[in-house]
Amino acid sequence: MASALSLPSSPPPSQLHTLSSSSSSSSTLLSPWLKPPKPRNPLSHNKLSSLSPKLSLQTQQASIQQNPKPNPDPNPPFKNSIWVNPNSPRAPLLRRNSSDSRYSRLSKLSQSLNSLDLDESAIANLLSSLGSNPSEQDAVIVLDNMENATNALVALNWFQNRIKVNREVILYNVTLKVIRKSKDWNLVETHLKEMLEKGIRPDNVTFSTVISCARFCNLPEKAVEWFERMPEFGLNPDDVTYSAMIDAYGRAGNLEMALGLYDRARKEKWRLDPVTFSTVIRVYGTSGNFDGALNVYEEMKALGVKPNVVIYNTLLDAMGKAGRPWQVKTIVKEMENNGLVPNRITYAAILRAYSRARYAEDALRVYEEMKKKGFELSIVLYNMLLSMCADIGLVDEAVKIFEEMKGLPEGLRPDSWSYSSLITVYSCIGKVSEAEGILNEMLEAGFQPNIFVLTSLIQCYGKSKKTDDVVKTFNRMLELNIEPDDRFCGCLLNVLTQTSSDEVHKVIDCVERSNAELGSLVKLLVDEKTDKETIKVGAGELLKKVSKEVRKAYCNCLIDLCVNLNQLDKGCVLLELSLGIGIYNELQSKSTTQWSLHVKGLSFGAAFTALRIWMNDLSKAIKDGEELPPLLGIHTGHGKHKYSERGLAAVFESHLREMNAPFYEAQDKVGWFLTTKVAVKSWLESRITPELAAA
Repeated sequence: MASALSLPSSPPPSQLHTLSSSSSSSSTLLSPWLKPPKPRNPLSHNKLSSLSPKLSLQTQQASIQQNPKPNPDPNPPFKNSIWVNPNSPRAPLLRRNSSDSRYSRLSKLSQSLNSLDLDESAIANLLSSLGSNPSEQDAVIVLDNMENATNALVALNWFQNRIKVNREVILYNVTLKVIRKSKDWNLVETHLKEMLEKGIRPDNVTFSTVISCARFCNLPEKAVEWFERMPEFGLNPDDVTYSAMIDAYGRAGNLEMALGLYDRARKEKWRLDPVTFSTVIRVYGTSGNFDGALNVYEEMKALGVKPNVVIYNTLLDAMGKAGRPWQVKTIVKEMENNGLVPNRITYAAILRAYSRARYAEDALRVYEEMKKKGFELSIVLYNMLLSMCADIGLVDEAVKIFEEMKGLPEGLRPDSWSYSSLITVYSCIGKVSEAEGILNEMLEAGFQPNIFVLTSLIQCYGKSKKTDDVVKTFNRMLELNIEPDDRFCGCLLNVLTQTSSDEVHKVIDCVERSNAELGSLVKLLVDEKTDKETIKVGAGELLKKVSKEVRKAYCNCLIDLCVNLNQLDKGCVLLELSLGIGIYNELQSKSTTQWSLHVKGLSFGAAFTALRIWMNDLSKAIKDGEELPPLLGIHTGHGKHKYSERGLAAVFESHLREMNAPFYEAQDKVGWFLTTKVAVKSWLESRITPELAAA
């Protein structure tokens, strides 16, 4: 049966591909002889190490410029094709000389040139098989199929000495693409320097490839540097290059430029790849605009870009930083529904999110799943789990994780932070011997106790009423030249509120040696003769100097101390001062239907002091003839205090019962105690001022 043997004047598209590797989406047309393959949908391209799948658009545009009248048939016959009888004696010779056969031979030559054992003479010998006058087309095909960057530079030099190139930038571009595979930025810059010294003018393809090289080498600053040099050569970036630069600017830390380009991309409807979307999500997450990160994710899906694992990982990390574990759950479910398999980075992001949010059950489940699937946890993840357990009092779970860490390879075994977390777990429940045992293990492992460890120990000794051990640990800290910080002083204040009156002077001495100004204020509070104005001035000056993170804790402890010492008026002074400088916000609220007191988040002493002030305010309102609303309420929250079986609600309920106050726990509003204006008015009018003050 007869068949036709086509003899095209150039290699068919089925054999010649674009001069960008399959691992890179920076498709570049570097020769009029190389036609691009059938274009894929760039938005479905999933290779994240590439510059941008949209650079294939650049290739297609260049191809159209050089072939202005493309045949609509995807496989058109070549104009100079002739029919040849396959049984003809000429057929084998024609097959050997066909473009398919030649392309295959040139590709095999490229593979031979990739050998690491070749020197310049060996490379020259291999290339000599092309004859004394190889074509520019041969040079492009050979270089395009090479992988060894060093040998490619030698081959480039060989071709330059033997052929006259119409556009020498083409050979430099295709060689630059080979260098990109090696991820050797120094070689990239050397190649570019030689190109410029020879007076060869770079084109858009050159810059696109250079930018992709910088991204491959994880050098976004270099991508920015070369991008901003394009005007020097009279070149204007296209939307593909701009899209790539969104990622580069984001990685380089220029968030404003990255987001500015993204806004432009949305308006001008650029085609963005998953890498770019991932970067924009990360940029929004880094800047704290977590809603912006979610919006980008939704916009990406609306444009038909299918999220990949990297996109999901970036979004999960952002939602973890945002403290939105519920959205993490939604994203994980969507990822599974899309048939994507979570990798180690996915699990790590989920674990971090749940640990930060103190979603203990979910975090521990993910931890067990990671172990089951063979994913190794970093020491950071282990310590996050231990810290979570320490914060919410999961003693058994913390001990189990800690013991598992001991059997892990070097680098994953407990470090100083791990020991500190476990000591904190034991300290906060008052298990002195266990905490001391872990401290001894820590010392044997070669770790010196840091301020976190010593703070936890002092907390433990204070809870156990071992005041002498508090002083002993404090002196040890000074011997280690560890300077007390605001948090450590806050711990001493907390211990002070738990210390008996006959030993309180020992802890006050430690406070004064840690912070002289704080020690002076504590002495003023303890001294019954100190007037309110002195307390107000001293406390105001101190609270302005301490860090914002500890101001509320300081106030809670100082007010608790006043309540314990039965110095209630001083506690009221401190509470009102704290309200004035914004440490406590909106403890009282009023509407036409309800007046409320909000004590959630306050210590017991601070909450009782706030209640006393509120009761006095209500009494004054009644005395002044002000109309009370139909309903009055106290919001305590319903959670437990850390490491305590009794939450504020339980303590308040007991206190209100002792006062015979007509507030009762609401059945439909958890954490609320409610009463009517009739009941509270009758109760307040029956109270005399000394009794109310005593309350």
